[in-house]
Amino acid sequence: MLTMDQPAYSFAVDILSKNGFSQKEDPAFFFRLSNAIDKIKELFSEIYGTSAEAQESFGKLILSLAQANSARESDLKKRDAQKEIKGDWFLSNELVGMSLYVDRFSGKLKNMKSKLGYFEELGVNFLHLMPLFESPEGESDGGYAVSNFRKVDERYGTLEELIALRKSMQKKRMYLMLDIVLNHTSHRHEWAEKAKQGDPEFQNYFYMYDDRWIPNQYDVSMPEIFPESSPGNFTYVPECNKWVMTVFHNYQWDLNYMNPKVFRAMLDNILFYGNLGVDVLRIDAPAFIWKQTGTSSQNLPQAHALLRLIKQCVSVATPGMALLGEAIVAPKEIIKYFGTGDYVAQECDFAYNATQMALQWDMLASGQTKVMLAAQHEILKKPAGTTWITYTRCHDDIGLGYDDYMIEQAGKNPYEHRKFLKNYFTGIQAHSPSKGALFSSNPKTGDARISGSLASLCGLEKALEEQSDFSIKQSIQKILMMQAHSFFIGGLPILFYGDEIGYTNDYSYLKDPGKSYDNRWMHRPIIDWERNENRKVAGSVENEIFEGTKKLISLRKSLAVVADHKNLVWLPPHNIHVAGFLRQYGDQKLYGIFNFSAETTFLTWYAFKETKPVPSKLFDHWSGKEFEIGMDHEYLILEPYSFFLFEPIK
Repeated sequence: MLTMDQPAYSFAVDILSKNGFSQKEDPAFFFRLSNAIDKIKELFSEIYGTSAEAQESFGKLILSLAQANSARESDLKKRDAQKEIKGDWFLSNELVGMSLYVDRFSGKLKNMKSKLGYFEELGVNFLHLMPLFESPEGESDGGYAVSNFRKVDERYGTLEELIALRKSMQKKRMYLMLDIVLNHTSHRHEWAEKAKQGDPEFQNYFYMYDDRWIPNQYDVSMPEIFPESSPGNFTYVPECNKWVMTVFHNYQWDLNYMNPKVFRAMLDNILFYGNLGVDVLRIDAPAFIWKQTGTSSQNLPQAHALLRLIKQCVSVATPGMALLGEAIVAPKEIIKYFGTGDYVAQECDFAYNATQMALQWDMLASGQTKVMLAAQHEILKKPAGTTWITYTRCHDDIGLGYDDYMIEQAGKNPYEHRKFLKNYFTGIQAHSPSKGALFSSNPKTGDARISGSLASLCGLEKALEEQSDFSIKQSIQKILMMQAHSFFIGGLPILFYGDEIGYTNDYSYLKDPGKSYDNRWMHRPIIDWERNENRKVAGSVENEIFEGTKKLISLRKSLAVVADHKNLVWLPPHNIHVAGFLRQYGDQKLYGIFNFSAETTFLTWYAFKETKPVPSKLFDHWSGKEFEIGMDHEYLILEPYSFFLFEPIK
């Protein structure tokens, strides 16, 4: 039981002094600890307070924080201080990211340094390097089945090369994001191997059972994540004659966070990443980290308590590292990952705006904004001081996870509307230009997600096959409109590699047995650097997309109003084809106007008169043109898939 006779900070100081940590030697650490220790105790007690080893475990947790802080390099501590002066540095409009697989982008980590100039040319200054740590080939789930959290996989290079890259990036004022997979390990991880050998201590690191009685209780209410490729939630382990929970794939064993030793071990890994110099740590699948029979075992209160505890611990030991919760869940659930109640804005600093991402694709297929606008009351609940990752697509599939009632409010049937979207993006729908594929299709429920590159889903692949100049031009316009929409609505925009230059679907994955079962690999291309040189060839597809994306990034960085000041207001729907918003900060305003229709459409000038003072002229940052605001019965004309970034002229 965690029942201390002294205040938490006094208890912590006693523990640390006995282990050689002095307040005089590191007053900044002890100051941060004093600010956070009561919350750390509260959260730890909430989860583990009834454990017989609670007090001992709490003491070891405090010691871990001090050890991690002590191991932190002086240049990282200096960077921490600079970030603290800036405040919420990650809200800045000057950050633009890219997510990539090192092996498919540059081959090896050691080659990445030579590619930093490419990012500088584009304007990208934030890199998300997809999972780099050791993962068994053929059973890696794209690197998310980790067998060693502290060893870079030999396929990519070494830990020393990763650190050298981070230092080169920081000299160029770039930021680094890496993943940690909290929910599970590979079945080849040391802990899993010891569990297979019959070690009861490590069997308790996972959800392992002698028979199917308890697994069957879980299965009653737990959904299947990959019903096609990995049905069920448990896998039989012949080495020890037990069943282990495997929510994702049978080679990914779910960690048992009911065991405080698991939490401490994984927290040590988190702090290890902090001391590698990671600026943002992407916590993979946090919705799943606490399991309970009789529930879906997703988004449970204990999962949020664990994330809050992690946040408090990071703020003490590695304070320059922000946290991203990769919770791809229902809109009302995503908001909770920023923190609720006494912990508002004290859980994850970032979350993926997966809802808005999916709604962009909804607008592109339907040509209407109704469903998107019906979802905004949930998305706009994001608290100040936190931010979104905004994106048109990522390494994963595109889920249609917004709620049925949002579709119903738009006057549509949810089942039929989702069926339409699936048919549109797989090219089944008449006149659809898209070439995507369904991922994780569940015939029982009709649920499915969508795979495909940004370019292919926007029609470029089909247009190139047909050699239609008109369709090529229109698909490029769609690509840039989609990117502009995600760049300016608020949050840190992250491009997925290849999208900046128009890569279409890569079907070579079908020849690889380790990937052929997972069609998400079609939008994870191998970069052809000779092709990327076409970005310099005026008039080429690569040049138009690259230069357009580069211009959008430059505009974003020049407009302080698009930093995340929680200042997004959607304009009333004067035209169902046009998505319009206003961003306002101080005396600066920016209107974003986007036509998601394949037809020329019209927006009444009255749309710009509903917020005082009413401007007389608008300057479009995208085209460089000025527009006079007309009478209420006159209209702004929008060409198909066109957009404007209007600033009022004083």
